Amino acid sequence: MTRNMNDRSGEVLRHTAGVPHEHHNVCAGMVAGMIGGLVGTWAMSQFQALWSKVAENYESPSASGRHDARDWQERSEGTNANELAAQAIATRTIDRALTRDELKIAAPAVHYAFGATMGAVDGGLAETSCSVRALNGAAFGTAVWGGADEIAVPMLGLSKPNAEYPLEAHAQAFAAHIVYGVTTELVRRAVRPLMSRERRPERPALQH
Repeated sequence: MTRNMNDRSGEVLRHTAGVPHEHHNVCAGMVAGMIGGLVGTWAMSQFQALWSKVAENYESPSASGRHDARDWQERSEGTNANELAAQAIATRTIDRALTRDELKIAAPAVHYAFGATMGAVDGGLAETSCSVRALNGAAFGTAVWGGADEIAVPMLGLSKPNAEYPLEAHAQAFAAHIVYGVTTELVRRAVRPLMSRERRPERPALQH
């Protein structure tokens, strides 16, 4: 009985990514994850803008508005990590700061590139790891929030220390990343099976 349960559990994990185990492909998984990450980043941006509107009737004054998705930082600092990262990249590559019109494109580019990259990493790992395939989107979003928003961003000097933000700001950031993670995973699991469909062999021509 134990053996049957283990076999069944293994079978479930093998199909968690939406494709049979024998069709796992890291490149295809990364592409599906990247697509999911782009959609998840858009959903995250819309959610956090709605939260800000409802909570404080706040509209982002940044160059790209809601599309750089860090209202919780803007409300206390007047800027956000995506804008700061875009400016840091510009000063190191073109040796000058970006104009507001340039920042309108560059800041969302940083935001969406990061979201897509995280989705691609998740998608690639899901092809090779049963543990990753067993995780849900909320767990993925929590991991991104903890690793990026709570640790990497302040460590890189792209935001104030976490202790200086009110609890509501942390809650908004956490909830927005849950939306990102869930959306990314749903899209990845929907897209990935479409990339595994094999072409049916053509029927041989009838001989006369």
